[in-house]
Amino acid sequence: VQLVESGGGSVQAGGSLRLSCTASGFPYSSYSMGWFRQAPGKEREGVAAIDAGGGVTYADTVQGRFYISQDITKTTLFLQMFSLTPDDTAMYYCAATYGLGTRDPLSWVHYQYWGQGTQVTVS
Repeated sequence: VQLVESGGGSVQAGGSLRLSCTASGFPYSSYSMGWFRQAPGKEREGVAAIDAGGGVTYADTVQGRFYISQDITKTTLFLQMFSLTPDDTAMYYCAATYGLGTRDPLSWVHYQYWGQGTQVTVS
């Protein structure tokens, strides 16, 4: 299993970024996928998730600014981020889980596979 994030970088407040996560080694279409972030000294938090049926969930802090999507044919997950603020500065990770059911899609404890992360810095 491999999850490889890309697209992070440094932007000014109000700017935009698009993160990508290319997945391999598991049946992507059967898994729920999520984006998580962790800032120094803070707990890892769920940002957005998309389940195997295509349903999406967003954290309140990013609702209306971030959008999760995927290209199943390319087994790639995206996170489009708009109106970035310094509070969005963090390492961003994509993750995959099977059989999420009714569990919280934004809880990182339910995810089995993780990428190495991509840094987003907003100043």
